[in-house]
Amino acid sequence: MSRIVVDIQNLGKVYPPQVGQPAKVALEGATLQVSEGETFGLLGPNGAGKTTLQKILLGLIRPTSGTALVLGSTPDDTKTRARIGYLPENPYFYTYLTGKEFLEFCGGLFGLGGKELQERVAKNLERVGMSHAANTQLRKYSKGMLQRVGVAQALVNDPEIVFLDEPMSGLDPVGRHQLRELILDLKREGKTIFFNTHILSDVELLCDRVGILAQGKLVGAGRIQDVAGTGSLEEAFIRLVGGAHA
Repeated sequence: MSRIVVDIQNLGKVYPPQVGQPAKVALEGATLQVSEGETFGLLGPNGAGKTTLQKILLGLIRPTSGTALVLGSTPDDTKTRARIGYLPENPYFYTYLTGKEFLEFCGGLFGLGGKELQERVAKNLERVGMSHAANTQLRKYSKGMLQRVGVAQALVNDPEIVFLDEPMSGLDPVGRHQLRELILDLKREGKTIFFNTHILSDVELLCDRVGILAQGKLVGAGRIQDVAGTGSLEEAFIRLVGGAHA
């Protein structure tokens, strides 16, 4: 039986009221599990709570209620974080570093150095098709190039589980194809992948299971064929999300 590497139980998050605005319920009673080696896609329209859920799993924000465990530990455990890779939806880059220097900097945060770091940097730049721009400053990269080097930094520590928030954002069709192939390679290596997206075609090609969020509630979860039933995933998505919005 596969080990559970993400375990979410009755997870809730309420953001406090802002000036002129009421409190916002971002997550409400979400429960799901992801097994080792699984590729899990979290679907939902903008504002559904996908990024909030992922940030809780990464220890970037704290839940209001419920529990979240990653690799058997709470997300604020430093040793656990060292086993995780992460690409945020809107990453920040030190734009006067080259792609190579940026990955060296990221690897150094994990205590990597010497020959091992250089080998990992070169390997991951090649994996995302960015070897040709290794010595180019990031300020000269296109949005798609930045997205690719962002994926490379998420892999530099050879993580057991990789969190990707809208990883296809900014990529042209060739870049999207290359990233899909990379995710499949990671899957074959036994990595666990948890990614947020609203691109259903990518989910159908890549994922073992999916979850669908709508207005902070997990309205569907399971294998794609079980969630879709006799129809398509798109039909199931519209039905479940539409029901939550009604």
